[in-house]
Amino acid sequence: MRSVCVDWLLQNGWRDPENENGSRRMLGAHLCQLLRQAISTGAFHPGERLPATRDLMQGLGISRNTVMHAYEQLRMEGYLTSQVGSGTFVARLNPDALLKAPKPQRGSRVPVAQRGNIGWGSAVLSDRAQSILSQASAAELQWGAFMPGVPDVGEFPRAVYARILNRIWRHAQPEMLTYGTNGGAQALKVELADYLRVARGVQCQPEQLLITEGVHQAIDLTVRSLVNSGDAVWMEDPGYWGIANVIQMNSEIDLVGRPLDAEGLTLDLQGRVPKLICVTPSHQYPMGTVMSLARRKALLAYARVQGAWIVEDDYDSEFRFSSRPIPAMQGLEDNSPVIYIGTFSKTLFPGLRVGYMVLPQALVAPMQRMHAELYRQGHVVTQLALAELIRDGHYAKHIRRMRVLYGRRREWLQSLIKRYLSPGFLREPDSQAGLHLVLRLPSYVDDVELVQRLQTQGVLARPLSKYYRSCSRERGLLLGYAAIEESTMQSAFFVLLRVLKTIGIRT
Repeated sequence: MRSVCVDWLLQNGWRDPENENGSRRMLGAHLCQLLRQAISTGAFHPGERLPATRDLMQGLGISRNTVMHAYEQLRMEGYLTSQVGSGTFVARLNPDALLKAPKPQRGSRVPVAQRGNIGWGSAVLSDRAQSILSQASAAELQWGAFMPGVPDVGEFPRAVYARILNRIWRHAQPEMLTYGTNGGAQALKVELADYLRVARGVQCQPEQLLITEGVHQAIDLTVRSLVNSGDAVWMEDPGYWGIANVIQMNSEIDLVGRPLDAEGLTLDLQGRVPKLICVTPSHQYPMGTVMSLARRKALLAYARVQGAWIVEDDYDSEFRFSSRPIPAMQGLEDNSPVIYIGTFSKTLFPGLRVGYMVLPQALVAPMQRMHAELYRQGHVVTQLALAELIRDGHYAKHIRRMRVLYGRRREWLQSLIKRYLSPGFLREPDSQAGLHLVLRLPSYVDDVELVQRLQTQGVLARPLSKYYRSCSRERGLLLGYAAIEESTMQSAFFVLLRVLKTIGIRT
């Protein structure tokens, strides 16, 4: 008499083991599939005893080895259990149940944290995390008019880069696919050292370079390696909020915003000595001023005397439109106390997430080791492709082409502001560099609310006031021009004009 199990299998898909083409079926796999289906649908109940292998063999007309292999496979997957001398049984707990998350009940909602609460939803975050989240500035949209700091990623030479990348992948060696501890691909370090010496006046050897996943990781590594709890760190005020956030997420640090004057970051010779001084001397972010040579030398002298380190963020200095790029501060003196930081985010595309540091010789070994311990470096294939892009001249060619393109777009945006607003809305003097302009606004304007209004109309910008740490905040908008073609810039600008008119600004 056939068992219920055999009957179910015959009625639910078990057929002659030869298909239309006459080839043999994978009998074991087919039997496993049907048994899983029976167990998952409840046709075979938890704890139910299955037929002995000999009985199932005879009922289906297959070999006993096929049945034994199917039972063994399902035991390993957790569908079956076996007891010596007792037989094979359906497992009490169905493995499929563990692979499915419970559906939320209709109408239920995840609780949202209220401002001032200690939790974020149902999670309790650290005080530092809550402080940063309460004033988070990273925009949800990172592309379009007039998002600052974003290059035209559509102009990236993808075909050239893809050919290089594909060729490297075809011949990738094991050491290219595992963790690294040497601070990045040597080929990229060699090419970057040559490029930085020529293009930026940086004094460095390849071994001084450390490849990072962008500027934020470079700042995080620097703070963790050099700053103790309670130490002071200077940064420009206004300055890049991203650097401030990274610094504040580390140990208890006294982050001091130093105001700017016409020559750059101002020194406080009587105040507390900082451990780090973070600056953007070649093109101050966000105001665009250039630190004077006298101020650079004064800052270097101060750092040497006080035993401080200068972090030079050279984020977009390749894009200067009226003269040659201004040399980096790092190269002004031999063995300068400067940690030079750069990135490919502005020259190629932000999603690449490759940056670099040029370290003073005394910091090379410890910070390279710290980097390996904290971040488990990788992306060697990407770094090798970048090295070839630089070595074969594609990188320099791309920068030259984009410099012309961005310069033209900058002039067009300036002309729109001067024509439809007035020259007084532009900051002076004009640095003729970078990827954004600062649109000045009257002090009564809430530039944060203005940005929110613009976003509802499909126009992106950043409020200038969010870059200040002090209470004295200039109002304005950062308008990026790199990622928008001239043909569509005017229509987006007219949207901006309409919104400005609604808040009382005459156009």
